[in-house]
Amino acid sequence: MKALNVAVLALLLVITSIAQAEMSHMGMRMGEWGMVMNENLQDLPQGCLKIAGVQKITIKAGREYAKPFPGTIFGYSQHEFNLPKCTQINVTFINEDNIRHQFMIHGLPTYLHPQGMFHMELYAKGEVKGTFITPSSDKTYLAHCDVAQHMEKGMKAQVKVGDGSGNLPSIPGVSGQLNKDVYALDLSVANIILVILLFFLGLASCLFFFIWRKH
Repeated sequence: MKALNVAVLALLLVITSIAQAEMSHMGMRMGEWGMVMNENLQDLPQGCLKIAGVQKITIKAGREYAKPFPGTIFGYSQHEFNLPKCTQINVTFINEDNIRHQFMIHGLPTYLHPQGMFHMELYAKGEVKGTFITPSSDKTYLAHCDVAQHMEKGMKAQVKVGDGSGNLPSIPGVSGQLNKDVYALDLSVANIILVILLFFLGLASCLFFFIWRKH
């Protein structure tokens, strides 16, 4: 009887530790590593008669991928994904920084993904896998990291399903900024006078030091 009690206690401890390591509830997997929300393994989007195929993609996130794009701090290893329709996409998300990063796709069918979102997140360096099925229509979806300022600083991508529906703005390496910084030349009278005064002041200073050194 004592041995049975010990075995039951050991089993409860194992179950508890597993539950603490990863919880699964309402389409969410989460643990100390991060989370995956709203994944879809088998439900067909409207207009899909069957799963047309299976495709694997890998997304890496980190500061390293911002280097080719001036003005950015964070980035993805790829900022555009072209995916076929009605296809099961098995995503591997890798965080190469020791800070929190996400890969979120917005605008997916809400009857399959609450708030139209497929969400992958890692709290630090690590790797996680998740799955979704692409819809049956040609559309371009926004993917980004929702941590404050990460998207604004470059962690943004587009996911084109089928032929897509055009490019999204401000995608690094794909499209230009939505709101460009404009530094127009101000040729007002006051500025012109100021430039002339500064020119003669600089010229006078040069002449003064030249004459002074001669003596």
